[in-house]
Amino acid sequence: MQSCEISSDSTDDPLSSGLRTHRQPRIVVIGAGLAGLAATKVLLKNGFTDVTVLEASDHIGGRVHSREHGQATLELGATWIHGANGNPVYHLAEDNGLLDHTTDGERSVGRISLYTKNGVSHYQTNVGKRIPKDLVEEFSDLYNEVYELTQEFFQNGKPVCAESQNSVGIFTRDVVRKRIMLDPDDSETIKKLKLSMLQQYLKVESCESSSPSMDEVSLSEFGEWTEIPGAHYVIPEGFMKIVEVLAKDIPSCTISLGKPVRCIHWNYSAQHQEVIASSSDTNQDNNHNENNLTCQPDQDPPILGRPICVECEDEEWIMADHVIVTASLGVLKQNHKAMFSPSLPEDKVLAIEKLGISTTDKIFLEFEEPFWSPECNSIQFVWEDEAQLEQLVYPEELWYKKICCFDVLYPPERYGYMLSGWICGQEALHMERCDDETVAETCTELLRRFTGNPDIPKPRRVLRSSWGSHPYIRGSYSFTGVGSSGGDREILATPLPYANSTKAPPLQVLFAGEATHRKYYSTTHGALLSGQREATHLVEMYQDLHRAQTTKPNM
Repeated sequence: MQSCEISSDSTDDPLSSGLRTHRQPRIVVIGAGLAGLAATKVLLKNGFTDVTVLEASDHIGGRVHSREHGQATLELGATWIHGANGNPVYHLAEDNGLLDHTTDGERSVGRISLYTKNGVSHYQTNVGKRIPKDLVEEFSDLYNEVYELTQEFFQNGKPVCAESQNSVGIFTRDVVRKRIMLDPDDSETIKKLKLSMLQQYLKVESCESSSPSMDEVSLSEFGEWTEIPGAHYVIPEGFMKIVEVLAKDIPSCTISLGKPVRCIHWNYSAQHQEVIASSSDTNQDNNHNENNLTCQPDQDPPILGRPICVECEDEEWIMADHVIVTASLGVLKQNHKAMFSPSLPEDKVLAIEKLGISTTDKIFLEFEEPFWSPECNSIQFVWEDEAQLEQLVYPEELWYKKICCFDVLYPPERYGYMLSGWICGQEALHMERCDDETVAETCTELLRRFTGNPDIPKPRRVLRSSWGSHPYIRGSYSFTGVGSSGGDREILATPLPYANSTKAPPLQVLFAGEATHRKYYSTTHGALLSGQREATHLVEMYQDLHRAQTTKPNM
């Protein structure tokens, strides 16, 4: 990040000139993830100088969390750049040389991305047998055909049948099972294997969607998520490099770390008419306590003519003209009642409640030597006893049954001998509550059982994410649940107060983050674009105000 000096003449556009000659609007950005940093960068570039970013945790990046490991970087959060053509995250990486050392194997074109496109997935059953490759390919073709059908409901306006209960999981299970059972060429043994593989594929799909179960994902809306054309890329130096690129032009004093927000009091000046007449904007700088006169939590803070008061956990009160909220959907679900005063409008609360977010966690296991064959790129866990189950929900002590697979990290010259496991839903939260030793022992037993190799040693190191229990994240990323729609994302993104509903100052509270992007939710580029979108709303509003003032006829 830059030093704390913000040049007042860094841009020469009319908006910047107008902002320099009038009181600078104070803008508070809550959250220093991709959305918050992208918004801040747009604001600073367009001449806004009174911008403060409040980040609850002790580091920037949000759900990007890269950990150095020897010569490699492990991603506990965001891992892939999904698509290239027109993807702003891809272009940031490409323009800054972050993909120069990405190997061909780290450019995956598959729908379900692995760490490498080289090699072959080993589908192993819980009795230690590998499912033949041709049988896996045959089932995979069937599954992908049905997956394409799930896209048609939204994309082609196809009506959803009542039997599916508008659920991707129920629809997929029903159609695939019928096709398997009607195949006259398969034996009962093969049919059972395919039915078991179906359950494993749905677990993988749940991890991809960050849903507890595909049963909870809306069938009618599933096809709205839009894939950007191009490959999926891994950044060898770590996804955190994207965060650093975004932050490099943001002065360091703009971002306050370890600064959780307790409540956003919006429409504040409308609710509290008392104004301290002696306060003057000419003395204001970024020392918020000095400007705002720190108040005790049981007292009303002073008003400086700004419509918002941001109340922080450390008892500091920051007056603002605009707040851009980039908190995750998980945080909004848990805290929205306490986080906003007055309360959010009913339709926004309903959107928060209906949209889904769950936890997808990674479990990295490092071994001294590989026990897998050189061509193996993943070990997929197929439980034969789950063939006929309707719902894959497990008691806490069986949390490990939700681990769908372990991917092999390639190339070994960079990562050593490392596996990355995937688990989602409530079972991921159960895993987060276990200690490293328990997770290591449990995963080792799983690998021994499914490979049929009792001599697999315990890993020498375990590293895992814990997005579900992270107090400032509360989940990995959002999905569109049964009963919700893309319209709920638009409602969530709509600034407060609503247009035409009040005479209060407009665009007081704006909302960004991956969950607010209708087409690119759950992605880093969706988060980045949403931050740019909200900052652009403010830029355009002040451009319009400046234009109106400069064209006003002289009286």
